[in-house]
Amino acid sequence: MTRLVLTRHGESQWNLENRFTGWVDVDLTEKGEAQALKGGELMKAQGFEPDFAFTSVLKRAVRTLWIGLEAIDRVWIPVEKTWRLNERHYGGLTGLNKAETAAEHGEEQVRIWRRSYDTPPPALPLDDTRHPRFDPRYAALDPDALPATESLKLTRERVAPYFNDAVIPKLEAGADVLISAHGNSLRALLMELFAVSPGDIMGFEFPTGNPLMIELSGVRPTRARYLDETRANPLPSCP
Repeated sequence: MTRLVLTRHGESQWNLENRFTGWVDVDLTEKGEAQALKGGELMKAQGFEPDFAFTSVLKRAVRTLWIGLEAIDRVWIPVEKTWRLNERHYGGLTGLNKAETAAEHGEEQVRIWRRSYDTPPPALPLDDTRHPRFDPRYAALDPDALPATESLKLTRERVAPYFNDAVIPKLEAGADVLISAHGNSLRALLMELFAVSPGDIMGFEFPTGNPLMIELSGVRPTRARYLDETRANPLPSCP
């Protein structure tokens, strides 16, 4: 049996301020750091000792991973960072307060942008300084590969191939794996692992700082549970 743990970063400053964050590199709050530490302690209590770890290139996910690995004394394992595990890009909504945006555009329109599977928010213009082409961490990438906005569908289209190419071979080889990422990139992974439909995925939300442990036979999930069961959100059933 191999184990895959998915963990969403702890509370960030813009989570606290109720702002659309996306690809903006916002740090953890003190509460977020405490959540990351609690997640690490929960993994330690389960005897989880990952062989490999994966994360995004955004510090809230990276630092959540660091804090968790330190708690389980595995800071020495190989870690791969990739933009393909970044949060969904919120386009023109980036940085805006969610309540103020709803007041301006209407709650129904904002609900569609946030919760529909394939309707992205308005795209950023190419000359907008919030566009990822101005961020040095993406300088080596083809600018045409960088999103100006994303739906969950588009997020899945960059997450799934990376998971299949980089993570699945580790699991097939019998390695235990830890992934520290974001709400929407993790929901994209749920769709891949549990064959969740676009209609059903909207009913699943990752809590911050609460690791989801998935037991696998080969690469087939046989059991899944949140380690802090007092904050256990609904999960799809194993196929």
